[in-house]
Amino acid sequence: MMAVTNKKSKQSFSAAKTTKNKAPAITHGASDDSARLITDENGIVLFATPSFVALCGYDSDISGEAFEVLFDGMSPDEINEGAQNLQIVTIAPTNKKPALQFDWIDMPAGQRYLIASAEEVTARAKLKDFIAEKIKVKKEQKKTNPSNQYDTHPFIDMSHDACLITNDEGEGIYANAAFYKIIGVKRDQISTLSFLDIIHEEDRPFVHRALQDLRQSFEETNYYAGNAAYDFDAKTISKSGKVHWVQWQIKGENNQLFFLGRDITAIKQQKELLKKQRKDLQEAEAIAHMGHWRWPVGADNLILSTEIYNIFGIEKDSFVPTLDNVNAMIFRDDAGRMTQVFQRAIIEQNDYDIDFRLTRPDGEVRYIRCEGRCDIDEEEDVQALYGIMHDVTETVLREKDLMQAKENAERAYNAKSQFLANMSHELRTPLNAIIGFSEMMQHQLLGPIGNERYVEYIGGIRESGEHLLDLISDILDMSKIEAGKYELHLEKFNLAKTIKLALHMIESRALDSNLKLICDIQNEGLEIVADRRAVMQMILNLLSNAVKFSKQNGQIILSCCDFTKGISIKVSDEGIGIPANKLANITQPFEQVGCSYTREHEGSGLGLAITKELAQAHGGSLKIESTLDVGTIVTIHLPHKAIVQ
Repeated sequence: MMAVTNKKSKQSFSAAKTTKNKAPAITHGASDDSARLITDENGIVLFATPSFVALCGYDSDISGEAFEVLFDGMSPDEINEGAQNLQIVTIAPTNKKPALQFDWIDMPAGQRYLIASAEEVTARAKLKDFIAEKIKVKKEQKKTNPSNQYDTHPFIDMSHDACLITNDEGEGIYANAAFYKIIGVKRDQISTLSFLDIIHEEDRPFVHRALQDLRQSFEETNYYAGNAAYDFDAKTISKSGKVHWVQWQIKGENNQLFFLGRDITAIKQQKELLKKQRKDLQEAEAIAHMGHWRWPVGADNLILSTEIYNIFGIEKDSFVPTLDNVNAMIFRDDAGRMTQVFQRAIIEQNDYDIDFRLTRPDGEVRYIRCEGRCDIDEEEDVQALYGIMHDVTETVLREKDLMQAKENAERAYNAKSQFLANMSHELRTPLNAIIGFSEMMQHQLLGPIGNERYVEYIGGIRESGEHLLDLISDILDMSKIEAGKYELHLEKFNLAKTIKLALHMIESRALDSNLKLICDIQNEGLEIVADRRAVMQMILNLLSNAVKFSKQNGQIILSCCDFTKGISIKVSDEGIGIPANKLANITQPFEQVGCSYTREHEGSGLGLAITKELAQAHGGSLKIESTLDVGTIVTIHLPHKAIVQ
């Protein structure tokens, strides 16, 4: 069907004649082999000369091909009706760019055809001819009227951009009104002005290099046209010495340089002000440990300020601030709460705040305070969340320390109150005995002083006095230790003898409770450098507690071992033990006296606290292991040679 139509169209076209452009009829059998193409008004190719077929890169007839396919999407509708059109087009199959003359032909029967004719020239050659013609015209103008060759349209003087034309040496030929206003020179001074003269000396070297590059390009090609323009910002000096920041564009053509400059002083000042404000903001955020952030709703990435990267302990260049990456650093519970807060803020369009914890890459935990607002668009929808993040780690830790100190103070106050309550009983009991026995002896209620019962009372008075002395000594020792005024008197002595002496001193009390004392000393000749009295007091405190809290007919084992790093003195009993919840505080002053079991036994209850402090004063330590109703093991570790701190 297409072949029949094309044949009829070609035959009809042989009788064609123009209606508007009066183009002569062209017959099918013309011998002219110029590159020509004929299409119908819908853009279907009806006829093409062999030269045009070759131009399109086809091996055979191209009849029936579409106009848009040949001319890279170009439509016949783009060809102005009834006018002669010379256009540079792209042949899609070969990517050639010929200059084609297009003509519409109207037939008497109402048919319309489009003729495309190509000369044997390329678009580049056409442009070169056009430019050469322009250069020729300019040269003629220069010869006939040199002074007015650049008197162009008044619109140039209306422009706020400075325009300057110089020769290839940079000497002024023409300038517009904006140039004279910025530079502050008169029109008759333009010929004596060099472009480099108006450039600040700081920027002059690189501007000079740019001009040299243009000249070198001219010397190599002997032709400026088509070279890329040079764009740069440079400080420009006016006649009065005022400095302007000007954005210059330079291009060469026909042995001349064309300069187009835009005064960007205000823009530069604004940029510098913005840069300073940004720097001030960064410094303020760094001082306050506070950074700002923004999250466009629905986006995967967050926009973080520099300080937030510092707070998170990450490198800005190596960290991608996605939601997943940020959430990975936040504690899981806090991340869940943060998601809920953000969702509620979007729904309710309210301000929000939340505290969360994060773990830095180095393992450090930081506490962050996040406060934010909603960014509402014109349609009353939340388009972004933004706000600040404040590193409050120091504040949180300080508050925790204060809270802990408050709890410790309250616990100490309560412990001391309990201590005083118990101590009043401890002090009152021996004092009552002392006062009562003394009154009986004074009034000789049992007869003359020679009565044997008075001897028993005198023994009771002595024991009560010794008990009071022990209580007061413990309190005074604890007070000295807490005040840091307990002094150690170091000397070298045999540890085994000191241990045996302590066992002998406690032996009578152990026999009263039917307790068996076992001594296990590995090195009888072991000598250490320490405070003999303090070591004796530590051993007695442990033995006294063991005797006091042991069950009848039990046994107490005291052992001493020598190691490379020091010695250990261990006291084991089969007593009532210490509850697990009391072990952490049993060595704190005044803590243990509140225990239920201590109220059943006399004593200050400061023995373990004093022992621990004395061991640490020697550079050692105290360790307690206990099981309720099974027994307790207390171990003192001491160095061979104590060093006074």
